[in-house]
Amino acid sequence: MIEKIDHIGIAVKSIETARKFYEETLGLVCEKEEVVVSQKVRTAFFTVGDIHIELLEPTSDDSPIAGFIEKKGEGFHHIAYLTDNIEKQIETAREHGCKLINEKPFEGAGGKQVAFLHPKSTNSVLTEFCKQNISEGV
Repeated sequence: MIEKIDHIGIAVKSIETARKFYEETLGLVCEKEEVVVSQKVRTAFFTVGDIHIELLEPTSDDSPIAGFIEKKGEGFHHIAYLTDNIEKQIETAREHGCKLINEKPFEGAGGKQVAFLHPKSTNSVLTEFCKQNISEGV
């Protein structure tokens, strides 16, 4: 069911500031920026091989990313696995005792359907399942 690692999420205070490292130091190109209103976050995507790096900037003080940065600082936020059947993946995680943050998938960045597992049940790593919608995107 898991096809590959889709992306790695990095929490940042400012995408504008963080982009300089990814573009100037690493030589990567920002392929897309997007605001995900439901999560109160702005994202920027870079591709390395077939894996994306997703920068996550809070758009409000009550954003989950703002809370993360306040508690833990900028840095690694989550790992996302691409799946061909997100509903089945959620159910399998539930059956194996994982604490679900999302019982059902919702639309995330790039139009993907996404759902998260709580780090308390995934060895302290926020884990995301994502499924690409029919219209391809980042």
